[in-house]
Amino acid sequence: MTQPVIREVALTGPGSGPYAITVGPDGALWLTLAGSGGVARLGADGDVRTYRADPPESRPLIITTGPDGALWYTRSGDHRLGRITVDGESSSVALPPGCAPCGLATGPDGALWYAGMGDDTVGRVSVDGEVSTFPLPVAKGFPSMLAAGPDGALWLTLNQADAIARVDLDGSTTLHPLPTEAAGPVGITEGGDGALWFVEIAAGQLGRITPDGRIDEFPLPDRAARPHAIVADPAGGCWFTEWAANRIGHVAPDGTFTHHALPTPRSEPHGLTLIPDASVWAALETGAVAHLTPRRGRS
Repeated sequence: MTQPVIREVALTGPGSGPYAITVGPDGALWLTLAGSGGVARLGADGDVRTYRADPPESRPLIITTGPDGALWYTRSGDHRLGRITVDGESSSVALPPGCAPCGLATGPDGALWYAGMGDDTVGRVSVDGEVSTFPLPVAKGFPSMLAAGPDGALWLTLNQADAIARVDLDGSTTLHPLPTEAAGPVGITEGGDGALWFVEIAAGQLGRITPDGRIDEFPLPDRAARPHAIVADPAGGCWFTEWAANRIGHVAPDGTFTHHALPTPRSEPHGLTLIPDASVWAALETGAVAHLTPRRGRS
């Protein structure tokens, strides 16, 4: 892969803790601010707006566009789902006390599904606020991230149980233990190859699981890089953040890795997303965002 152009853009400064990032229905980038509470919007023109109606201790984590055209995000600190329209109108839905929601995705049933880190559950929230929860067959498994799979189910990482869970829409669950002990899976995404890709933060590896449960693991060249978030690219590979190594990594469909150092040391890259021009944006927990733009060949 040709080395991309990388630049960093100031966002909300130290202490705000940009954590996850997604493209909203308005074409802007929306980020959670885990350190200060609330969310930020970065427009295509560079305009930055912050929305901090949530309490600082709400610790928002994952953000996604919901089926109703609003942005939804998990509030792990006060056990709620936040909702904000592209016009900035905020509301929230109360979840079971102690659930500490983290991962969030829209399911094939048109509802929001979240991973309950604090109570070993997966939950379903309709756009009108109806909440259903399903217990997972683990104790202190620390369900972290989840993604809708190609098979009509939800797939989530169990960080402390070293497993991937498949959850049907009725809440029935199948566990798939990872080959590597103490792997610590976190981010997960549906790939373009009919499988799901995930990161193992503790083992320094990427993993791939097919809908029938076959797992392959791919050790990183730097096993101490602590990969955290992952997103699929249209060419069949995946981009991922290397939190401890201050890099953005890429894995090709054949398992080949490339790595791209960020300009500012210790910028703590976390969530990342792709925009329609195939460039990558990553949230930097130190208060900025990174933009990786593929180099264009000469015609």
